Amino acid sequence: MTSFVSHTTVDCADAYALSEFWRAVLGYAMDPEDPNEPGHEECPIHDPETGHELLFIEVPEPKTVKNRLHLDLRPREGTRDAELARLLDLGATQVADHRGIHGPGTGWVVLADPEGNEFCILRSRQEVAG
Repeated sequence: MTSFVSHTTVDCADAYALSEFWRAVLGYAMDPEDPNEPGHEECPIHDPETGHELLFIEVPEPKTVKNRLHLDLRPREGTRDAELARLLDLGATQVADHRGIHGPGTGWVVLADPEGNEFCILRSRQEVAG
């Protein structure tokens, strides 16, 4: 017998605001029958294609150290650098730049969401193949 991942949970201070940030980043949707609203302590969003769900839950403790688990994102279209610019416009903060770490056209950029949770933006599949 094995288990499967039901959803990925993110502890946060403002579940609604953080779910809205990640909804814009990932193109995820909320349940139209039970939409997320300001003040909700639990706000789920899901990928309309795969069904993967992120669940944002409000907790009293602030984030204090580097994540032990993080998301690595790949642009569905375009380039890593174009996606980086879009994510910064959405409110992400650049934490570290590892572009070119293994030569030209390689690497990734470490970002943080509005509550400081780190995640990485990788090159798109087209960039890797090309």
